[in-house]
Amino acid sequence: MNTSRPRIGLALGSGSARGWSHIGVIRVLERAGISPDIVCGTSIGALVGAAYAAGELDRLEPWVRGLTWPAVLGLLDLKMGGGLIEGGELVDFFRRHYSGPEIQHLPKTYGCVATALRSGRELWLREGPVIDAVRASIALPGLFTPAVREGQLLVDGGLVNPVPVSLCRALGADIVIAVDLNWDLIGRRTRAQVPEGDAPAEPESADNGLLDAILARFRSDEVPASQADHPSMLDVLTTSLNIMQVRITHSRLAGEPADAMIRPRLSHIAAMDFHRAESAIAEGERAAEAVLPLIRDLLN
Repeated sequence: MNTSRPRIGLALGSGSARGWSHIGVIRVLERAGISPDIVCGTSIGALVGAAYAAGELDRLEPWVRGLTWPAVLGLLDLKMGGGLIEGGELVDFFRRHYSGPEIQHLPKTYGCVATALRSGRELWLREGPVIDAVRASIALPGLFTPAVREGQLLVDGGLVNPVPVSLCRALGADIVIAVDLNWDLIGRRTRAQVPEGDAPAEPESADNGLLDAILARFRSDEVPASQADHPSMLDVLTTSLNIMQVRITHSRLAGEPADAMIRPRLSHIAAMDFHRAESAIAEGERAAEAVLPLIRDLLN
């Protein structure tokens, strides 16, 4: 009789600062005795997944929880041309603190997703330096400058595969647990949009999001009265990105469904609120706890 257990894959989705919730998901799984054999990530999921696959999550989590807005700003080298953020400071930080084996030598099987900018092809990064692969996977167009790998310009994998279930399957996973960070972004209402008497909306960022600060230079202090009710350039940009992410995710998961789907509620966390890790991690734990009974049934 074959008593070997199924190989478990964990697909960690894209979602910028909302991705710190992946840490909470992983903590719940580990406490339940569920240790994935294969870890795949896209964008922020690639970063957290790499730390987990390398056995470095215990070092990453305290740093993440201690992030403040000024600390995050200190990691961002602003520029113009190809993207607002070069990413060199962030990459240098991780090279200093999380240097380790190349992807193919990590303790857990690992892969991440990037997009070839010129061809639009989906690329699965499965070898070479971990931080270089992660840097390519997180290169959100317009925000981070593209990464260069083997002569190709690479950008965020969320453009083509926001929740990399397919990569987990290709690497040999029998059961895939996936985390979708963006499912509730479309149609969310801000506090100002909630009619009197309605239930309060989820809280906005205390500082209206780090991305507001980065892009503030593009805003006019005086808004014409005729445009007072119109969305700002930033509102249009972020809402458009949210729509794109949600639609692409729905399309990919319809054809490549996970066996168990974890969906934290994170619409109250802005894309660049990397200093709000406590809230994101707690919500990841809550969402994972809700799906644990299903996961246990699958494994049994």
